[in-house]
Amino acid sequence: MLTALVLLCLGAFILYLRFRIRRPKNFPPGPTPVPFFGNLLQLDRTNPLKDFDKFAQRYGSIYGLFIGSQPAVLLTGQKMIREALITQAVEFAGRPDNMMVSHITNRKGVIMANYGESWREHRRFALTTLRDFGLGKRSMEQRILEEVKYICSHLEESAGKSIDPEHLYHQAASNIIASIIFGSRFNYQDEYFQILITSIKKLTKIVIGQWAMLYEIAPVLRIFPLPFCKAFQYYGEIKNHILKVVDEHKKSRVTGEPRDLIDCYLEELEKMATLLFDLFGAGTDTTSNTLHTLTLYLMTHTHIQEQCQREIDEVLGDREHVTFEDRNAMPYVQAVIHEGQRVGDIAPLSMFHTATTNTQLRGYNIPKGTIIIPYLSSALRERSQWKFPHEFNPQNFLNDKGDFVKPDAFMPFSAGML
Repeated sequence: MLTALVLLCLGAFILYLRFRIRRPKNFPPGPTPVPFFGNLLQLDRTNPLKDFDKFAQRYGSIYGLFIGSQPAVLLTGQKMIREALITQAVEFAGRPDNMMVSHITNRKGVIMANYGESWREHRRFALTTLRDFGLGKRSMEQRILEEVKYICSHLEESAGKSIDPEHLYHQAASNIIASIIFGSRFNYQDEYFQILITSIKKLTKIVIGQWAMLYEIAPVLRIFPLPFCKAFQYYGEIKNHILKVVDEHKKSRVTGEPRDLIDCYLEELEKMATLLFDLFGAGTDTTSNTLHTLTLYLMTHTHIQEQCQREIDEVLGDREHVTFEDRNAMPYVQAVIHEGQRVGDIAPLSMFHTATTNTQLRGYNIPKGTIIIPYLSSALRERSQWKFPHEFNPQNFLNDKGDFVKPDAFMPFSAGML
C-alpha cells in the first residue's frame, strides 16, 4: 500500500514537472499558472474583465498570463496600449496562429491574416476600393440616409408596441455595408439576408465565448462534436452566400465598369470571400451594438435625449435630413454618440496580436509569438483620462467651452495597425 502511494506521488510529481509552465526570462510579472490550464482557472467564466482589473492593480499596466501553455501579455491603460500598438506597431502586428477564428478563416482576409507584404497589399486594396465607392465621402451620406428611412418606417409601424431594436440595427448596419460590397441593399424580409445576419450573430457568440477558449487550450477536443464545431458551420453558410453573390457578379459584370467592391476583386476570389466577411461582420456588429447601447441609455437619460433633439432642431431648421458636415455644428450630439461607444465597450479585449520578433516592452522581454492582449476597457474607464469614467455622461467629450474633444484614451476598437 505504501509502495503504491509513493509511486502515485512520484508519478504525479513527474507529470507536474513534465507539464508545468515555465515563465520566460524577464517576462512581465503575473499570477502563477497551473499545468495545462495556465491562468484560465483564475478567471471568472462570466466576467473575466474584473479579474484583469485586479491583476492590473497588483502587477501594473503590463503583466503576463498564460492561455493554456501559451504566454500572453495584457496591456492596461491608454499609454501602455499606445506604446505597444503605435510606437512599436510592427513588432506587435502579428496574429495568433492557433486561435479558433484563425482556423475558421484559414488566416485569409485582413483581420486575422499575419503581418507581412501580402497583408499590407490586401489592406491597401480594400481601403482604396472602399473609398472609391464612397466610404468616408459625401456619397456615403446618401446610403446612410436611405437606410434611415427604412428604420424610421419600421419604427413607425411598431408605434405603441414593444420591440427589441437589436435585430433592426443589425439589418440596417449590414445594409449600409452591403450597398458598398454587393452593390445593392437587401429587403429586411429577404431570406438570404436573414440567414446571413443570424449566422454572423451566432458565429460571433461562439468565437468570443468559453468554447473558443477550450478549443484553443485543448486541441485533442477538436475531434469531438462539441459546440465550437457550429462556428465552422456558420462561417460556411456565410461564405457560401457570399460566393453565390460573387458568381452572379461574374456573369453580369462588364470589364472596366466596376459596380462595387466584388467587381474590383474577382481576381482573388478565395481571399475576397474572407475579406468580405471581415468587412460585413465587423461593420454590422460594431454599428448595431453601438446603436443598441445608445438607445438603452437615451431611454433612461431623457434629459440627454432632449438636449440632443434641441441641438439637432437648431442646426437643421427647416431641413428634414442631417448631413455629415452638420456634425461640426453639433458638438453635444457628437459627444453623446462617442460616449455611447465608450460605455458600450463593444470590443473590451480588441483583436489579439502577437509579437513578430523577440523584443522588449517597458524593460520586459517579450518572446516572438507571445500573444498581446490590448485591454481596451481599461483605457475607456481610466480614471485619470475621463471626467466621469463610470457614468454615461457626454461631458467626457466636451471641454469647458462646450466644444467636442476626443481624448487619447478613446480606443473603442483598437490602436495602431488593426
